[in-house]
Amino acid sequence: MGAKKNFVLDTNVILHDYKCIYNFQENDIYLPIVVLEELDKFKKGTEQINFNAREFVRELDTLSATEDIFKNGVSLGEGLGRLFIVTNPEYPELLQKTFSERIPDHKIMAVALDMSEKKKSVKTILVTKDVNLRMKAKSIGLQVEDYITDKVTNVDLFDKAQETYEDIDADLIDRIYASANGVPFNDCKLPMSIAPNDCFILKSNRSTVMAKYDASTQSVMKVKKEKAFGIEGRNAEQTFALDVLMNEDIKLVAVTGRAGTGKTLLALAAALQQHEVYKQILLARPIVAMSNKDLGFLPGDEKQKVAPYMQPLFDNLNVIKHQFGASSKELRLLEDMQKNQQLVIEALAFIRGRSLSETYLIVDEAQNLTPHEVKTIITRAGEGCKIVFTGDVQQIDTPYLDMQSNGLVYMIDKMKGQDLFAHVNLIKGERSKLSELASVLL
Repeated sequence: MGAKKNFVLDTNVILHDYKCIYNFQENDIYLPIVVLEELDKFKKGTEQINFNAREFVRELDTLSATEDIFKNGVSLGEGLGRLFIVTNPEYPELLQKTFSERIPDHKIMAVALDMSEKKKSVKTILVTKDVNLRMKAKSIGLQVEDYITDKVTNVDLFDKAQETYEDIDADLIDRIYASANGVPFNDCKLPMSIAPNDCFILKSNRSTVMAKYDASTQSVMKVKKEKAFGIEGRNAEQTFALDVLMNEDIKLVAVTGRAGTGKTLLALAAALQQHEVYKQILLARPIVAMSNKDLGFLPGDEKQKVAPYMQPLFDNLNVIKHQFGASSKELRLLEDMQKNQQLVIEALAFIRGRSLSETYLIVDEAQNLTPHEVKTIITRAGEGCKIVFTGDVQQIDTPYLDMQSNGLVYMIDKMKGQDLFAHVNLIKGERSKLSELASVLL
């Protein structure tokens, strides 16, 4: 246990994780009153940040019921520090000279700077997810940190395709091809770090096999190249993705990759191939408004407002529809499924609170979700539910999330090694040569 510290929290930390105050161990937390004013602006709405704002205020109300949070602070529990609300902070001269405009960010800095000057025996640290505020704080000598409780340290796996193991015994590969139940894992002499449902390529001097590790049978099995509703994997990694997407025993799947690698198309095709297994297929994505504009500025009702954001999902459905003729039974089936609400494409906010029993749920652009949002979605899963998260971890549009702290990478990091989970990272673009070139070079 190190020396006790004082942490001053920015509003965005609370909006990211409303239980953040319990993650600072024995250290004390100071909340500038302007943070409560900022939270007040987020109380109304259906998005996760609105929920977080409301939950935090309720938590604050409960904590302050028995103690004076303004004078002496309140205890956060055994082994934890105390929480204080700072109501009348000084606006230090240094801050007045550097940032004369008293906007909320500067008022938060004022609390941290005032405390660091008056309580020099205890280190004061400002915690914010706002990179610009961190730079401002550093410019006046404040100690500042990002909120890193849910950050993932190893993101290397998002740069790699599936593993390829060379110099495998040719007879072993022959056995994998010949056996429907695969070959015992211990016979393969593969690294023990291989996780359940990992896919990989085995190469000998005369043959190659696409394989996966089945933890339930402790065996290495051949991955078959199969079509899903007219869509076929164009490379090994897409074939692996289709395999785990169509495996009913794998209830949670993450498919990552750059734009054009086929993540959403493969997930939708696999879901449609299993339309008789699930009562409903839900394809959803979070709405991240462009240019900081709220959806309210768009014309129309709720459905009309979000329609432009859902268009990429309809584009993927149209790719699948174009595989079939105008009078084909597959096209008629798709139209009937949409008409009967068996196939639903809509904004993620609209499916919150729904029962997800016997549902194939695909959450697109999942890199724009917080860890708490991903947890909320997964914990909605009922009997017979399969959830697929797709996303590009290098293309994050949500403020205060990054490649290490978004919900998609957090979920992959925590779920790796579980029998019910599989992750496939797609590297090769298959949209077009131009798309692949742009994704790599631009």
